[in-house]
Amino acid sequence: MSSSESGPVEDLPAVAPQLRALRRRAFLTLEVAARAAGLSPAHLSRLETGQRQPSLPMLLALARIYGTTVSELLGETVGDRDAVVRAADMEPTGAGGWTYWQAGAAGRAMQALRVRVPYGSQGDVVRVHPGEEWLYVLKGRLRLRLGDTTHVLEPGDSAHFDSLTPHRLAAADHDAAELLFLHTLLQSPAATLCLGPATGHPTMGDTP
Repeated sequence: MSSSESGPVEDLPAVAPQLRALRRRAFLTLEVAARAAGLSPAHLSRLETGQRQPSLPMLLALARIYGTTVSELLGETVGDRDAVVRAADMEPTGAGGWTYWQAGAAGRAMQALRVRVPYGSQGDVVRVHPGEEWLYVLKGRLRLRLGDTTHVLEPGDSAHFDSLTPHRLAAADHDAAELLFLHTLLQSPAATLCLGPATGHPTMGDTP
């Protein structure tokens, strides 16, 4: 476990209360929401009280389950839905060693991000959830695991896949990887309640 996940949230102070408020708004119990996200109830409780810092994959999973966006989870105010996002307005946000920039408008049916994946960070996190994902490598090399197949993507390579396929991302080199990342958001929290951890694969949040 990295040091960024071992203590209270310091750089994301708005996350803890937002996580609890949005879960309650979705009418989900702690146990149901944790199971849908592949977390233990104790781990989700620690996220909601600020005792643990969520990683970017966790934020993405919880946003889908609660039918919202990562921006709202972070407590960012949703303004008018401008069609254009200026580079100067893209403020970086850190989560679990990852860095991402909002590359699209908030409150849409899909979310666009520019993501920096550091080497060795969250490479063992396997995700399974409804929806689709598309990514395009800008810099560095990305290791993408889809089911039982591993792909190494170079700059200019892209991938478009069904998110029900167990998948994980990791930088292939020490210099990290940067990519454009597009994913669909859940419109109904109940849509994922039948999903549990992927059999035979590690899941986030259950390690000490």
